[in-house]
Amino acid sequence: MSTEFTDYDTSEYLENEQDIIAYLNAIAEYDDPALMQAALGNVAKARGMTQIAKDAGVGRESLYKSLSKDGNPSFQTIAKVIHALGGRLTIQAA
Repeated sequence: MSTEFTDYDTSEYLENEQDIIAYLNAIAEYDDPALMQAALGNVAKARGMTQIAKDAGVGRESLYKSLSKDGNPSFQTIAKVIHALGGRLTIQAA
Protein backbone atom coordinates (compact mmCIF):
# COMPACT_ATOMS: atom_id res chain seq x y z
CA MET A 1 0.00 0.00 0.00
CA SER A 2 1.47 3.33 -1.01
CA THR A 3 0.51 6.77 0.16
CA GLU A 4 -0.19 9.42 -2.41
CA PHE A 5 0.14 13.09 -1.61
CA THR A 6 -1.26 16.00 -3.55
CA ASP A 7 -0.15 19.61 -3.55
CA TYR A 8 -2.03 21.88 -1.18
CA ASP A 9 -2.38 25.56 -1.98
CA THR A 10 -3.89 27.61 0.84
CA SER A 11 -4.64 30.49 -1.51
CA GLU A 12 -7.28 28.36 -3.24
CA TYR A 13 -9.34 28.27 -0.04
CA LEU A 14 -9.29 31.99 0.77
CA GLU A 15 -12.52 32.87 -0.99
CA ASN A 16 -13.65 36.05 0.77
CA GLU A 17 -12.63 38.77 3.21
CA GLN A 18 -13.87 36.80 6.23
CA ASP A 19 -11.70 33.82 5.25
CA ILE A 20 -8.67 36.06 4.82
CA ILE A 21 -9.14 37.87 8.13
CA ALA A 22 -9.71 34.63 10.02
CA TYR A 23 -6.66 33.06 8.38
CA LEU A 24 -4.33 35.98 9.15
CA ASN A 25 -5.60 36.27 12.72
CA ALA A 26 -5.06 32.53 13.26
CA ILE A 27 -1.52 32.79 11.87
CA ALA A 28 -0.79 35.82 14.07
CA GLU A 29 -1.48 33.67 17.15
CA TYR A 30 1.73 31.74 16.46
CA ASP A 31 4.01 34.81 16.79
CA ASP A 32 6.14 33.42 13.95
CA PRO A 33 7.34 36.04 11.43
CA ALA A 34 8.21 33.42 8.79
CA LEU A 35 4.74 31.91 9.05
CA MET A 36 3.13 35.35 8.75
CA GLN A 37 5.31 36.08 5.72
CA ALA A 38 4.10 32.89 4.06
CA ALA A 39 0.50 33.67 5.01
CA LEU A 40 0.72 37.13 3.46
CA GLY A 41 2.06 35.45 0.33
CA ASN A 42 -0.93 33.09 0.30
CA VAL A 43 -3.36 35.99 0.71
CA ALA A 44 -1.62 38.06 -1.97
CA LYS A 45 -1.80 35.08 -4.32
CA ALA A 46 -5.50 34.60 -3.54
CA ARG A 47 -6.21 38.28 -4.21
CA GLY A 48 -3.98 38.50 -7.29
CA MET A 49 -0.25 39.00 -6.84
CA THR A 50 0.01 41.42 -9.77
CA GLN A 51 -2.62 43.77 -8.35
CA ILE A 52 -1.24 43.56 -4.79
CA ALA A 53 2.26 44.33 -6.08
CA LYS A 54 0.92 47.31 -8.01
CA ASP A 55 -1.07 48.60 -5.02
CA ALA A 56 1.96 48.12 -2.74
CA GLY A 57 4.27 49.88 -5.18
CA VAL A 58 6.65 46.94 -5.60
CA GLY A 59 7.51 44.74 -8.55
CA ARG A 60 5.54 41.52 -8.94
CA GLU A 61 8.65 39.35 -9.14
CA SER A 62 10.12 41.14 -6.14
CA LEU A 63 6.94 40.54 -4.17
CA TYR A 64 6.91 36.84 -5.04
CA LYS A 65 10.52 36.59 -3.88
CA SER A 66 9.94 38.63 -0.70
CA LEU A 67 6.96 36.56 0.39
CA SER A 68 8.48 33.21 -0.53
CA LYS A 69 9.80 30.74 2.03
CA ASP A 70 13.35 31.96 1.41
CA GLY A 71 12.47 35.65 1.13
CA ASN A 72 13.60 38.32 3.55
CA PRO A 73 11.19 41.24 3.14
CA SER A 74 11.78 44.52 4.89
CA PHE A 75 9.24 45.73 7.41
CA GLN A 76 8.40 48.46 4.92
CA THR A 77 7.46 45.85 2.30
CA ILE A 78 5.33 43.93 4.80
CA ALA A 79 3.54 47.13 5.83
CA LYS A 80 2.91 48.05 2.17
CA VAL A 81 1.50 44.59 1.43
CA ILE A 82 -0.79 44.69 4.46
CA HIS A 83 -2.02 48.12 3.38
CA ALA A 84 -2.51 46.91 -0.24
CA LEU A 85 -4.58 44.03 1.14
CA GLY A 86 -6.82 46.55 2.89
CA GLY A 87 -5.45 45.82 6.34
CA ARG A 88 -3.56 47.72 8.99
CA LEU A 89 -1.15 46.80 11.72
CA THR A 90 -2.28 47.12 15.31
CA ILE A 91 -0.55 46.44 18.61
CA GLN A 92 -2.28 44.88 21.56
CA ALA A 93 -1.13 43.58 24.92
CA ALA A 94 0.07 39.99 24.84
